[in-house]
Amino acid sequence: MKKICLMGLMLLALPLIAANQVAQLLPVRGLCISAPKPSEVDPFVRFIQEELTPRSLNTLILRVDFNYQYKSRPELGNASGLSPRDVKTLVAVCRTSHIRLIPQINLLGHQSWQRANGRLLQVYPEFDETPWVKTPEKYAWPNPDKLYCRSYCPLHPRVHDVVLPLVDEICEVFEADAFHAGMDEVFYIGESQCPRCGGKDKAELFAGEVRLIHDHLQAKSRQLWIWGDRLLDGNATGLGEWEASINHTQSAIDLIPRDVVICDWHYERADPTAVYFAMKGLQVVSCPWTNPKTGLQQLQDMAKFREQSASAMKERFLGVVQTVWSDAGGFLKDFYGHLQSEEYKSGQKTAARCFIQLFPRP
Repeated sequence: MKKICLMGLMLLALPLIAANQVAQLLPVRGLCISAPKPSEVDPFVRFIQEELTPRSLNTLILRVDFNYQYKSRPELGNASGLSPRDVKTLVAVCRTSHIRLIPQINLLGHQSWQRANGRLLQVYPEFDETPWVKTPEKYAWPNPDKLYCRSYCPLHPRVHDVVLPLVDEICEVFEADAFHAGMDEVFYIGESQCPRCGGKDKAELFAGEVRLIHDHLQAKSRQLWIWGDRLLDGNATGLGEWEASINHTQSAIDLIPRDVVICDWHYERADPTAVYFAMKGLQVVSCPWTNPKTGLQQLQDMAKFREQSASAMKERFLGVVQTVWSDAGGFLKDFYGHLQSEEYKSGQKTAARCFIQLFPRP
C-alpha cells in the first residue's frame, strides 16, 4: 500500500524526476537494440556499465538475427559476426549489472528488407512464402505486390528444422531464460498461391507459429517475447496496417499461450493498447522510439495502470522498453554526442533523446 501511494504522488511530480522514480517501480525497464559488432563490444560494455546500470535498466533485448558465428547451422552464420567469446563478455557484464539479457532472431516476418533478402531466404529460398513476388529494380512503397518484407512459410516441412536450432544455440550462448522472436509487420501470411497455407485462416497460421516457438522454448524453461502489432485490429482501432493488422491476424490473440510477453510498440502516440493485451491475460511492455513525449506518457500510463488495476491485472503491466532501430555503434555515437548536438538543443526527435528523458540519471 505504501508503494502504491508513493507511486501516485510521483505521478504529480516534474516529468524528469517522475520518469526516474516511476521507472524504478516498474518490473521491466529495458532497451531493445541491435547486437554490437565485434569491434563495438568493448564500448558497448562500457555503455552498459556507465549508462544502463546507473539509469536502473534491468532488461536488454539484443537483436542478433544472423550476426553470429552459428555452429548449429554454419551456412546461416556470419564469419565476421559475434563470436561465443564476444557474447560471453556481454553475458558477464549483464550478470554483474543485474540486467536480464534477451536475444532476438526475427522469425516468420522480416526475412527481407526492400530489395535484399535476409540470410535465411538467401540460403533457403524454398522457405519463401511468396516466391512469385519479384523484387523491383527500384523499390518504392506502396507497390502493386505490397512488398515490404518477406516472410517464411510457417507450414514448410523443413523450416523449423533450420530455425529452431538457431534459437537453441543463441539462447544457450547468451545463457538466456527468454527469447524474442520478433514476428512484427507480417504482411505476407497464408497467401492464396502458397501450396501449403493458401486458403487457411491467417490468424490460426500466425497463432500456430507462436505456439510452436513457445512450446519449443518452454520445454527448456524459456519465455517467449514477441511484438504485439499483429494481434491488434488495424481497422477497429484506426491504427492501420503498420502498428496493427489489416490482414486478419488479430484474432490470434485468443489462440496464443497466456505467458507470452507482448512488446506493444507505438511511436507517435501513446495508444493505450497495453490495457487490451492485459485484459486478454497477457503480460505487456510499452515500447517507444524517438518521441520523448510519447515515451514519457507510456511510462506514466504503465505506472497508472499498475496503480489503478485489480491485482489480477496489475502484474500484467510490466514496464517500458526503449527501442532503437539504428545499429548499436550508430546509437552510441549519437548518444555520447547527443547532449552537445544541435539536434538535442533543437528538440529533434531521436532514440537517444527519448532514452535520456525516459531513463534519466538519478
